[in-house]
Amino acid sequence: MATLSARALASQLGEWRPSGVTPLYEALADRIRLLILDGRIALGTRLPAERLLADHEDLSRTTVAAAYARLRDLGFAQSLRGSGTVARLPLGESDGVPAIGESAGPGMLDLSKATLPAIPIVAQAAREAVELLPAHLHESGFDPHGLLVLRQAIADRYTARGLPTSADEIMITLGAQHAIALIARTLLARGDRALVEAPSYPHAVEALRAAGARLVSVPVTTESGWDDEVLEQVMPRTAPALAYLMPDFHNPTGRTMPDEQRDRVQALAAAHGTVLLVDETMGELGFARETQPAPFAIGAERHGAHVVTVGSVGKSIWGGVRLGWIRADRETITRLSLARLAGDLGSPVLEQLVLLRLLDSYDRVLDARREQLRTGHALMVAELAHRFPTWSVPHVDGGLSLWVNLGAPVSSQLALAARAEGLLVGAGPRFGLDGAFERFIRLPFCHPAEVTLPALDLLQRAWNRVVDREPMAPSEELLAAVV
Repeated sequence: MATLSARALASQLGEWRPSGVTPLYEALADRIRLLILDGRIALGTRLPAERLLADHEDLSRTTVAAAYARLRDLGFAQSLRGSGTVARLPLGESDGVPAIGESAGPGMLDLSKATLPAIPIVAQAAREAVELLPAHLHESGFDPHGLLVLRQAIADRYTARGLPTSADEIMITLGAQHAIALIARTLLARGDRALVEAPSYPHAVEALRAAGARLVSVPVTTESGWDDEVLEQVMPRTAPALAYLMPDFHNPTGRTMPDEQRDRVQALAAAHGTVLLVDETMGELGFARETQPAPFAIGAERHGAHVVTVGSVGKSIWGGVRLGWIRADRETITRLSLARLAGDLGSPVLEQLVLLRLLDSYDRVLDARREQLRTGHALMVAELAHRFPTWSVPHVDGGLSLWVNLGAPVSSQLALAARAEGLLVGAGPRFGLDGAFERFIRLPFCHPAEVTLPALDLLQRAWNRVVDREPMAPSEELLAAVV
């Protein structure tokens, strides 16, 4: 059984102490409950002993005992003889993850996922793929690289976008997350440092941690993007073996890295032996610009940088098409293909043929998706301004979501209040490394109006509950924004 130390739990709790009338024990229990719901505390994990957590957080043991008792009453903890207090979920909470717009219980809506709904062309592509399948039935079906015809089609897209690429520089994967995890466990040794953005895509961070990486971070903000000064300090000081970056419509801030900064990052990485793992899953989802960002790896050869790119159609076409790809030099692709065999033996042939058919219409699909995002963004921005006038909503020109500043460190409280109203939302700390970003919440604008509007009704009710319970004085930053 895994045990969570008081220090490790404290790093995830962040700023949990209430600013208003909520009792300490209740606020502590609620924060631990959100960590369990988010998966940041794994089920079956033993929580710190009451005395140790009390000492670390400068609380009375009575307060911690009352918090643990509340968790047990709510079904989020269980006392086991000889094992202390163990994290769990109440009956019914683990029956399944709610789909977008569908209920996981009475009236439950989901704004925790930034994903577009499927489009009818997927079904047509599947029918056409079945007709192509007989031509491949003589093959073994076990190929860690992927179908040559599909790899060539993806390579041709890179070439058309200004990055000459051949089929043997492409590997087909089981989605972008599978690609990130494979790269992490292949290119990282346990104890290596890995640079990540803060905030960042949480599942990528989890993959790096699972590979044994020691994480260092560089801030990304909605106002300024990537902090050049921190990059220029962190790279030489830590010499990370790998850096995970999302330079196009960054998740969750929405920022895109300028071309001149890309050059500087490539030069820094080359100078310090850092492999750049670049996530371009949203690289062609710009809806308020004339051109899309060019592939990050353009110019890498000039700087001598080692860039490994990840892409997929999970964000652009549908998350149910569980395929993505890796673009890298031939030697790296060979290393990855050999390492892959320990975990899986290749991507399904039929699904690869579905993706092949979808790529024939991909540019038209992207045009339609950008129009959907443009409409959804306009609706979300207008509704937020009307319903939550004190929130700070950033300008974005692409991607799927907004990184909204609430003006007070109540993101986790809002997420719990929203859940009680029947809505799942992504609290800011879910995207940080150590409980940071309590002032932020990620709100996707990629859902249709019939999902967004009812979801915002629930969010508004949840916000009113938080404000009524925890009186908040506006910060100077928020006052300036309002003026």
